[in-house]
Amino acid sequence: MSSLFACEEPNTWRTVFGRYWDVVEAKSKSKKPGKLLDLEKWYQEELPTLISSRPDKHVTQSELVRLMEWKLTRGKFRPRLQQLVASNSEDTVERSSRKAFSLLPDVKAAIAELSSLKGVGPATASAVLSAGAPEQAAFMSDEAMESVPGLKPIQYTAKHYALYLGKMVQCTEKLNKADPLQDWTPHRVEMCLWAQAIAKQQQIPLLEEEEVTTRVKKTRSEPDADQRPGKRLRTK
Repeated sequence: MSSLFACEEPNTWRTVFGRYWDVVEAKSKSKKPGKLLDLEKWYQEELPTLISSRPDKHVTQSELVRLMEWKLTRGKFRPRLQQLVASNSEDTVERSSRKAFSLLPDVKAAIAELSSLKGVGPATASAVLSAGAPEQAAFMSDEAMESVPGLKPIQYTAKHYALYLGKMVQCTEKLNKADPLQDWTPHRVEMCLWAQAIAKQQQIPLLEEEEVTTRVKKTRSEPDADQRPGKRLRTK
């Protein structure tokens, strides 16, 4: 699964990204019918719009509860976390999330602030930040972390998240140097790594393994990305 992470060919990543919803639908069928698909659409499409529409970015208590439901449905189910998150008051959630977003681009400080909420650790905090600031944060999913070399064994700590995010940012920068569209973000990279991992579990062919390997070798043999032409723009 580390092959995609090592690949610097944008077209390969776009192929995986283009199959993202196919993978979500396939995984959704293995759980409560339609639940994951509905939650995924809410998290990827509705929640970011809601957060961005507010003068001061924040999430509500009900949104945090639903985000936790999304996280547990998409990954490992831990019912105790759902109960703890639901016990936070509306005022506490809004105040903490508002402060967290105001602390950006200091992601470390933002993660720490959100982690003060009941039931919220670095992984859940990263999901909140990814929804509202996809160009600065990536969700700390097990599948993505396991796809990045040098991060095992996985630890759900702020320090481990910092290592993970650093690698995701580096990958994002490499892709944006090679891609004329330059619209890659740490959040989108996570989506692709998650999709590749789940596709493998569900036995869904996204790419021929030979194709990924060839492109990885090709990017390693090409001149350094800094020597290739291309403007650098902001990511998503």
